[in-house]
Amino acid sequence: MMKKYEKYKDTTLSWMYSIPARWHLLSLKFVATVKFSSVDRHEFDDEIKVSICHYPDAYKNEKIDKFSKLSSGTCSKMEEESFALKQGQVIITKDSETPDDIGIPTYVTENIPNSVCGYHLAILESKDKAFDTRFLFRYLQSKPVGYYFEINSNGVTRFGLGKPTILNLKVPVPPVSEQTQIASYLDYQTGIIDALISKKEKLVELLKEKRHAIINEAVTKGLNPAAKMKDSGIEWLGEVPEDWKVTRLRFLGRCQNGVSQSGDYFGEGDPFVSYSDVYKNDALPFNVNGLAKSTDSDKENYSVVEGDVFFTRTSETIEEIGLSSTCLKTIDNAVFAGFLIRFRPFSDVLKKEFSRYFFRSLIPRLHFVKEMNLVTRASLSQELLKSLPICLPSLNEQTAIALFLNNQTITLQESIQKINTAIDKLKEYRQSIISEAVTGKVDVRDWQPGNKKMQIAN
Repeated sequence: MMKKYEKYKDTTLSWMYSIPARWHLLSLKFVATVKFSSVDRHEFDDEIKVSICHYPDAYKNEKIDKFSKLSSGTCSKMEEESFALKQGQVIITKDSETPDDIGIPTYVTENIPNSVCGYHLAILESKDKAFDTRFLFRYLQSKPVGYYFEINSNGVTRFGLGKPTILNLKVPVPPVSEQTQIASYLDYQTGIIDALISKKEKLVELLKEKRHAIINEAVTKGLNPAAKMKDSGIEWLGEVPEDWKVTRLRFLGRCQNGVSQSGDYFGEGDPFVSYSDVYKNDALPFNVNGLAKSTDSDKENYSVVEGDVFFTRTSETIEEIGLSSTCLKTIDNAVFAGFLIRFRPFSDVLKKEFSRYFFRSLIPRLHFVKEMNLVTRASLSQELLKSLPICLPSLNEQTAIALFLNNQTITLQESIQKINTAIDKLKEYRQSIISEAVTGKVDVRDWQPGNKKMQIAN
């Protein structure tokens, strides 16, 4: 059990009530500078080839070093000088489709020659060499800061942090020796937790691979191993059952982009299906959280009807494009986001239960990745979606395949969910350790590696 400081003082902040009495509380602008990167793969007369730390690189990695896999690109000479990756920088995500994904920090551990910070990111640099930015990095990971960014972000369909919001963030500032001690303590403790999380995540990936393999086999080969096969005519798809039809999506229904409106359109009114609803679920939730002031015309043009399949249309990475979610039950009066494409099948061609599995199988992924060009943001066009190959069994066989997959995958899904719950608890524990240390709820000045083994339930 870690001890506490002898004395605390109030902060007057609703999201961080107190800090140790001997610590200071300063606005970020007094300890660090903030720069918003403009590097966005434009063409310049004086363009320079560089490695670029883009949004996914920063979002998915806690630390960036010379071994990090960064994107290739170009920038101007001025941008190379202004946004070079240097040791001790903290980079944060400054805008995203969801408020949970803004303000996520990563730490640059060393100077990285010929590399720059990309668009959608902000660079934080210490004004004082004595200030340990490893401590700042950990503070930006804490619950209080997450809450501050959430309540101070701008936007409805896309959320962002303005420079004043970042600069006015209140930062607890311990003596330099404590900053370094806290950072070292957290590096050590989070390393233990991360090792446990990594083992569990690998197990989840194995179970997911098994689930995907079962689904891919069923939706491309059927349930009868003795069935006669034929060449699909698509090299990467191979053979399919002889009585199946191989066609393109364009011949099975119609596509429609979602509603695109200004910010005041959202936040109240009727149900609104968001990018997140589709990205996170192979079947749309029956009750969505989003709201929109949709008109009768909107509700007609952008309706959400049983059997519809929605695809993510735009993102920073190809991997997040073309993910689908099938509507299993009509959502009355709902409309859907402009970041999505709705595919509405013609009558009696696709069973909704089959769509749920087929469109989340490997086939769409292979097709989109093969055909799509990534510029600044990946984008799925209707034309590309319409060209998606479809393996089409009879309606009766679609039903049989869906029932088979329901039975085969439910146990795997339950195991995945159980492990994910354990991972979530470890992540919550990890964040609580960070939050307690950087706000002074625990005193780690006397801590040394190996003094005590931290007890974590597997």
